[in-house]
Amino acid sequence: MMYKISQRAAVLSPSLTLAIDSKAKQMKAEGQDVVGFGAGEPDFDTPQHIKDAAIKALNEGFTKYTPASGTPELRQAVADKLKRENGLTYKASQVIISCGGKHSCYNVILATCEEGDEVIIPAPYWLSYPEMVKLAGATPVIIQTSDRTEFKITAEQLRAAITPRTRLFILNSPSNPTGSIYTPEEIKALGDVCVEKGVLIMSDEIYEHLLYDGAQHKSVASFSQAHYEHTIIVHGFAKAWSMTGWRLGFCAAPEPIAKAIDAIQSHSTSNPTSFAQKGGLAALTGPQDHLPKWLEEFSKRRAYAFERLNRIPGVSCVNAKGAFYLFPNISGTGLKSTEFCAKLLEQEKVAAVPGIAFGADDYIRLSYATSMANIEKGLDRIEKFCIALKK
Repeated sequence: MMYKISQRAAVLSPSLTLAIDSKAKQMKAEGQDVVGFGAGEPDFDTPQHIKDAAIKALNEGFTKYTPASGTPELRQAVADKLKRENGLTYKASQVIISCGGKHSCYNVILATCEEGDEVIIPAPYWLSYPEMVKLAGATPVIIQTSDRTEFKITAEQLRAAITPRTRLFILNSPSNPTGSIYTPEEIKALGDVCVEKGVLIMSDEIYEHLLYDGAQHKSVASFSQAHYEHTIIVHGFAKAWSMTGWRLGFCAAPEPIAKAIDAIQSHSTSNPTSFAQKGGLAALTGPQDHLPKWLEEFSKRRAYAFERLNRIPGVSCVNAKGAFYLFPNISGTGLKSTEFCAKLLEQEKVAAVPGIAFGADDYIRLSYATSMANIEKGLDRIEKFCIALKK
């Protein structure tokens, strides 16, 4: 039988990060000594008090449907967090709890974009943004950047990319895949352009708490009432609390957009997992003493990997100021990212993600959310690989 696949599905590119991670895990299962730099998740366990809250919820039978957009107490806890940490005032009704940060992004794009709209995305970008835009029937408009500008766009570049069809600008700071961070002044300048032009901002702030070298996170929604009204914040529990598998995220939006997202979610996933929401509540309201320890360890790994990468022939790297990724330039090796990563995995058993997945073919993404021993071993192998390319 001939099966017809919808156009919206046919135009999608599968996730290269998940594909690389899956391949590396398969090789490990076969007994091969693979060093994986691919996964975008902390290697630390979820803090115990969060797990205990979910276990308690299960034991008490909290296993039924909740309201589609999350429990009232968790929505309020998110609103309280945004007030406490970001100086932003949201009602609980403006907060939607979703099945992960990725789900929040998709909900926002689906609620605000349609056929004929354009969405501006700086590259390198998180690889799912353009695909989500395509699923909504809109067109991704990519602004290219490079390591020379620390992978950041200017307000002038943003203004030049806006057309009458521009509906949304996607801002991700701290960034996946580069670890770059826009300064508060740069954030405000980008927000000013969007306010002037009437363009919505989807501000992906999921790496907000993972900062180094005195870097500061400031939400674009916090600069004025106009910035607030033009901004939808997307966030989640995956990174700062190591809850990737819990599939729990959230967004905060102007009331009409929040209502639209609520309607979409009620007809797609319904509510996020009930007992996971109890874990999310514990994450927001419980102890946060795990984070300084994680940041100290991440910072050590980042410093070591940054220094090592810049000593490898054909490789150069700007340092990350947030998240847990480095995005080295491998153009000096003479290979593009897909060939580089394929040969690296085959010859040296090191899994990295090709930069082409993020719209930047001269780079690869390395996650340092893995042990120092793995980082040392993996970088030894990458160095050996690159030296061999020069012979």
